[in-house]
Amino acid sequence: MAHIKSASRRAGPLRFVLVCFVASGLIRLSIAAPALAQQYAALDAADAQVPVAPQACPTPEMPDELLAAIATRGENLSEREAYIAEREATLAIVETRIAEQMQALEAAEARLAATLEQADGAAESDVARLTQVYERMKPEAAAAIFEAMDVNFAAGFLARMQPDAAAGVLSSMPAELAYSVSVIIAGRNAAAPRN
Repeated sequence: MAHIKSASRRAGPLRFVLVCFVASGLIRLSIAAPALAQQYAALDAADAQVPVAPQACPTPEMPDELLAAIATRGENLSEREAYIAEREATLAIVETRIAEQMQALEAAEARLAATLEQADGAAESDVARLTQVYERMKPEAAAAIFEAMDVNFAAGFLARMQPDAAAGVLSSMPAELAYSVSVIIAGRNAAAPRN
């Protein structure tokens, strides 16, 4: 029993402190309760005055539709990228072929220019040789050949001949033909620019 008395003596002050805390809390609550009630009432009134638009809950189909649209868009972009890559590859092949054809064309042009130069050289060589032949002929025999030629053609040969050989051929030609050939030879350089 002595033991119970000593425990109750120790618990007495604790009970007193506990009762004081509870009383203090009740007093504060009774003082603050009207102010808290006014604040909550003001908040409720403010919430009642603000119209709140009803929000529609998304339907479960909407995310599926959105995912399907995104997937379709992704597929379209992938197809477009593949198409562009294919076009770029095709363009690269075409550019390579064009470059090869340009090189082949340039090589063909060079060969053609060389052939033409060789042909021009051969033709010039032939004309020079034929001119020498006409220069070595007797003027009367050469004049008979020149009479059968076209006037412009005859004038070309006579213009290349040495002056003394050309004079012998012209003097052996009929006067009208010699005059026509002389006019053509004289007029060849008439249109040339002069300084």
